[in-house]
Amino acid sequence: MKYKKSICVLVFFIVGLSLLAGIIGVLSGGGQEGQTFLSIHEETVPLYGKGIYKNDSIAAAAQAIAQDLVTVLLGIPLLIVSCMLAGKKSIRARILLAGTLAYFLYTYMSYSFLCMYNYLFLVYVALMSLSFFALVLVMISFDRKELGQAFGDEIPVKTIGILMIIFTCAIALMWTGRIIPPLIGKETPPGLEHYTTLVIQVMDLGFVIPISLLAAILLMGRKPVGLLLASVMCMKGATMLTSLTAMVINQALAGVEMSVFEIVIFPLANILVLFGVVIFMKKIKEPEVYEMIDKQEGQEE
Repeated sequence: MKYKKSICVLVFFIVGLSLLAGIIGVLSGGGQEGQTFLSIHEETVPLYGKGIYKNDSIAAAAQAIAQDLVTVLLGIPLLIVSCMLAGKKSIRARILLAGTLAYFLYTYMSYSFLCMYNYLFLVYVALMSLSFFALVLVMISFDRKELGQAFGDEIPVKTIGILMIIFTCAIALMWTGRIIPPLIGKETPPGLEHYTTLVIQVMDLGFVIPISLLAAILLMGRKPVGLLLASVMCMKGATMLTSLTAMVINQALAGVEMSVFEIVIFPLANILVLFGVVIFMKKIKEPEVYEMIDKQEGQEE
C-alpha cells in the first residue's frame, strides 16, 4: 500500500484520540432533568445537564452518546483491523479502511460544528483533520489498473447503483421535507433547538448525497473509480446507519419524541445496507499482480 507509514501514523492518532473522546462521551450518560434554555427563537430547550454534553439538548446528547458507543465498539476495531490488513495488500481491506475513515471524518466534522463548545473541542478538530488527510492518502493509494482487476463481472452494478440512488433520494426528501416548509412559513425548523443551523443536513445535502449519486452513476457505467466511491460510500453508510440505529434506541430511552418513520426506517435500512455491503465486498476480486505497486512503494518510502 502506498503511503503506508503515513497512513498508519495518522490511524494511530485517530484511534488514540477517538478512544479518549468516545469513553468520555459514553461516561456522560445519565443527564440531570429540569435544566432548560430559552433559544433565540423563543423555544424552551431541555438541556442534558451532565458531563461533556451538559449544554447540549437531551436529544442531541442522546445521539452523541450513542455515536460514541458505536465508535468505541465498532469504529475503532474496524479501523485497526482494516489498517493492519490493508498493509498486507488487501484491496478489500483498503476499501474497508477508506469507508471507516469516511465514518470518522463525518462523525468528528459533525462534532466540531454541532456540539456545544466543550473541553474536547480541539480533540474533535484534530480528529476531523486527521481523518480527512488519512482518507485522502488512502483514496489516492488506489491504482486504476488495480481497481480494474478488482471490478469482477459478478458485481451487480445496476442493482447496487439503483439502491444507492433510492436511498440517497429518500434521505434528500426527508431533509428537504424538514427544511422547506419552515422556510416557506418563516418558522423554526424542527430539531434546530438552541443550535445555530442544521449541520447534519448541510453535510448530507452538500456532500454525502451528491457523492453517493455520482458513485452510483459511475458504478453503473462500470468505471473503476465508481467501484471505489460506491464501496466507500456503502461502507460509510453501513457504519453511520449503525450509529443512527443506536441513536434511535438511546433517544427512545431518554424520552425523546420521534416519528414512526425514524423509529422504523433507520434500523430497517441499517439491516439492508449491512447485508448489501457484505455481498458487495465478497464480489470484489483481489488483484493478482502487485509488482507495479511494490515498485511505487519503494520509490515513495
